Amino acid sequence: RRADGSVTSLQRAVQLLHALAETGPARVSDLARTLGFTQATTHRLLQQLTEGGLVQQFSQDKRYALGLGLATLAARAADQVGAEGGLRAICRPVLTRLGAALGETVFLMVRSGFDAICLDRWEGPWPIRTFTGDIGGRVPLGLGQGAMCILAHLPPAECEEVLRYNVPRVVGMGVVDGVYLRAEITRTRELGYSSTHTGVLDGMAGVGVPIFDAAGRVAAAFSVGTLAARLCGERLPEVVTLLRNEARALAPQINPFDRSLRRPAEALRMVGSTPK
Repeated sequence: RRADGSVTSLQRAVQLLHALAETGPARVSDLARTLGFTQATTHRLLQQLTEGGLVQQFSQDKRYALGLGLATLAARAADQVGAEGGLRAICRPVLTRLGAALGETVFLMVRSGFDAICLDRWEGPWPIRTFTGDIGGRVPLGLGQGAMCILAHLPPAECEEVLRYNVPRVVGMGVVDGVYLRAEITRTRELGYSSTHTGVLDGMAGVGVPIFDAAGRVAAAFSVGTLAARLCGERLPEVVTLLRNEARALAPQINPFDRSLRRPAEALRMVGSTPK
């Protein structure tokens, strides 16, 4: 604000962008009423933002909406954050807390095409075997708890596309089949977590929860791998609750354009793959 308490044009423009983000496409009159601006002021600001590519106008009904220029700026901002570690850096303290609280090995899984890749891992005290192995390990989406959480929470059409590609892969591995995967997707969506036990890794068990980004889309997953005896009875819901709480707290911090989400293998090369 100015010294006299009045609002600057820049502040009004920022308020206008936030209003469009909340309401979606809207007419000048609706935006003016929502923000308490005059229609003349609202129209002038919208024209300036449109010229800058931050706002667009639909010709058919004259409504205004956020422009693609904002997406470009968000992507560039995410790349700059990504240079400092991005999602992996944000999640490292969380992995540490979860590992210390649970006494288990905890994984951070992200999507990489038709696969899930282990972006980071906190090593627990128990010797375990996993599908992903160490940091940088890959598995088909749907194989393992973290990869299942990501697959199950993709948009339906995208999930179907992944299944068409991955079912022949996992069947060829002799692990599971398409019927099993579809049943587990439904179960994971209903429960909000995955605790699949295929029996392939004898004596091993795990649980995973999805991590959503600030836009509400699935971005990654936390999963725990441990001895089957350590996820019995009342401990399973306790572990799920801890994972969920941390995942929910992370959501507002995760930029949908984070380079770690778009190119996880590149992010691993940038920061190195050795746990700190």
